[in-house]
Amino acid sequence: MTIDCVEFCKALADDTRQQILQMLLEKEMPVNDIVAAFGVSQPTISHHLNVLKQMGLVTSRREGKQVFYATDHENVVQCCGLLINKFDAQGVCEA
Repeated sequence: MTIDCVEFCKALADDTRQQILQMLLEKEMPVNDIVAAFGVSQPTISHHLNVLKQMGLVTSRREGKQVFYATDHENVVQCCGLLINKFDAQGVCEA
């Protein structure tokens, strides 16, 4: 997957998406539990999850009628590393 730093930043620019990603760092969760945690509509959460999934930051799997989401740790680390490299041309940061 080719990662676009601008799109990565856009995906994380929304506070709700940041909170979802943080929740999913702790454990895999079904979409219904994510909806309940935020108290917003299921379509709204699905939109946020879709943005995160398109960037490769979360994965999903179906189990019966439930869809479970989890953070894709490897892609999150890769995206963060690319962002650091993009803005650290002088080698100031050490990853």
